[in-house]
Amino acid sequence: MKITRRRFIRYIVTVCGAYSFLNYFTKGINSKKGRKTSIFSQTGATPSRGSGGLREGMFYEKKEDDSVGCLLCPHRCILEDNMSGICRARENRGGKLYSLVYGKPCTVQTAPIEAAPFNHFIPGHRRLTVATPGCNFRCKHCHNWQISQAEPGSVRQYSLTPEEIISRAKEEGVRSISFTYTEPVVSFEYIYDICRFCSDEGIKTSIVSNGFINRDPMEKLLPVLDAVKIDLKAFTEDFYREVSSGHLEPVLSTLKLLVEKEAYFEIVNLIIPTLNDSQEEIEKMCDWIYENLGGNVPVHFTRFTPSYKLTGISSTPVDALEMAREKALEKGIKYVYIGNVPGHRAGSTYCPQCGEMLIHRVGFSVRKNKVSKGHCSFCNLKIPGIWENNY
Repeated sequence: MKITRRRFIRYIVTVCGAYSFLNYFTKGINSKKGRKTSIFSQTGATPSRGSGGLREGMFYEKKEDDSVGCLLCPHRCILEDNMSGICRARENRGGKLYSLVYGKPCTVQTAPIEAAPFNHFIPGHRRLTVATPGCNFRCKHCHNWQISQAEPGSVRQYSLTPEEIISRAKEEGVRSISFTYTEPVVSFEYIYDICRFCSDEGIKTSIVSNGFINRDPMEKLLPVLDAVKIDLKAFTEDFYREVSSGHLEPVLSTLKLLVEKEAYFEIVNLIIPTLNDSQEEIEKMCDWIYENLGGNVPVHFTRFTPSYKLTGISSTPVDALEMAREKALEKGIKYVYIGNVPGHRAGSTYCPQCGEMLIHRVGFSVRKNKVSKGHCSFCNLKIPGIWENNY
């Protein structure tokens, strides 16, 4: 019998007992031969293989023949029975849409709020970070791809109710709970239930999101959130489509909604050499931010380091980050940061009126905070953000 490449791989993986590894390579081989894999099907649907915490979804519509239409994000996946969406975390079962990750986080740990990054959200405090498997993007540079691109049940998960998450936050003595690492939107019901109980417990909440969410669910979530960080990944549709398998316009709509609803938010733009680092693109993005969101929104330009499917691109030169910051300041954006460059002076906060350093940071550590009751201690300018005076 002729030993083909596929047979050889199947034999090795079978011996090792790693079925998921086999499935991964089988998909890869099919893709190379030009066959359409289910992950990127036109319906946005994938056959379900995982299971997690089941909870009926909050945003969907029933269709004919037990199919459902998910209304959570702009992908608007149409799912036949026993099929999950692009995010892998939501599945049609018998004509009802269920979350597979309710009460099933894969990450629960503490971290500094500056790592989000948030620079104007109670600086210096520690947060409880919570993540569930799945994401509605396919970013080729994702640093958390092991869980963001995983199916429920294929990675280690914990059983923790919303009440138990809040109890864990109290035990750890953190000031906030942050939903991050993967896309929080895909576990909407879980984070909504956690957040709506947090205010009574004196715990603040935040999400670190790609902003790819429909208006109705975002409007539902905002009243129970204290802060939002949006990854504005680029300012071209080509980047969103080719690098992230998403679209730009819905993210811009989310940002405008945050202004409309007077939500507190910060923006991060990861600058990737050759993909989104042109001066023209950065200037267009900064113009849009200033014209649509105003000059007070904090903007972070962060350094790319090779990861996942983009290991062939070098880390972002620091001068490229400095160029972006300079352009943003020139356009009228007042609070502009450089991230992932420990020790850089642009990691600290400066008063745009008097120029004094207000918050001195070294990496994720706050060494000094001169914001008093939301104002500059030197010239009394009001500084946008969520502040406390005990840091």
